[in-house]
Amino acid sequence: MTQTVAIVTGAARGIGAATARRLAADGMAVGVLDLDEDGCAGTVKEIADAGGRAAGVGADVSQRDQVEAAVERVASELGAPTVLVNNAGVIRDNLLFKMTDDDWDTVLGVHLRGAFLMSRAVQKYMVDQRYGRIVNLSSSSALGNRGQVNYSAAKAGMQGFTKTLAIELGPFGVTANAVAPGFIATDMTAATAARVGVAFEDFAKAAAERIPVRRVGQPADVANMISFLVSEGAGFVSGQVIYVAGGPLS
Repeated sequence: MTQTVAIVTGAARGIGAATARRLAADGMAVGVLDLDEDGCAGTVKEIADAGGRAAGVGADVSQRDQVEAAVERVASELGAPTVLVNNAGVIRDNLLFKMTDDDWDTVLGVHLRGAFLMSRAVQKYMVDQRYGRIVNLSSSSALGNRGQVNYSAAKAGMQGFTKTLAIELGPFGVTANAVAPGFIATDMTAATAARVGVAFEDFAKAAAERIPVRRVGQPADVANMISFLVSEGAGFVSGQVIYVAGGPLS
């Protein structure tokens, strides 16, 4: 049986790295994409040390030529990719009146343009195989979050993008879903704590008190959901937005 090949963007650390490791543990070969190829080495080594196959590739997902070259490289080194996790993301938080054009363009470019370019480059392999799984990372910030008008807009846009992919690609055996994490302990949430001038431990503790399960999330919590959505068993789940947030959000 041919090994399933997955591509995970933003996979050098955090949720992306956890997802790459989980999909490798599930038996997939994984293209580990991040802005800096050297930054992917740690994730690739962890997968290899556990007996899996992975290739690290550097690419700016907001640049078409880099995306197309990266996808072609994964296809040549590991095989035709039929699983894509659009996880790459950045934050440029600020209140609206302080936010610069570049703050807006960078966040929308990496999240939304990046997901578009990656999905367009990978879908041809999925359509050829008549099988595919796309998971896009949204966020609880899609519901609105002070100081994140750019990030909230991008993450809300990711949900509409996902639903449309599901409609267009469904006839070819391809599903598309979005995962919207709540508070997950990552470098990104640590950066948010620093922005508001709060120690990360205090920031996380305060967040946990508002979460019904009384803890903050870990990258593995998100990776576990993605693992299900990209599995063969999830073939009748498409166009959905699943919040991984320890409880309902309003």
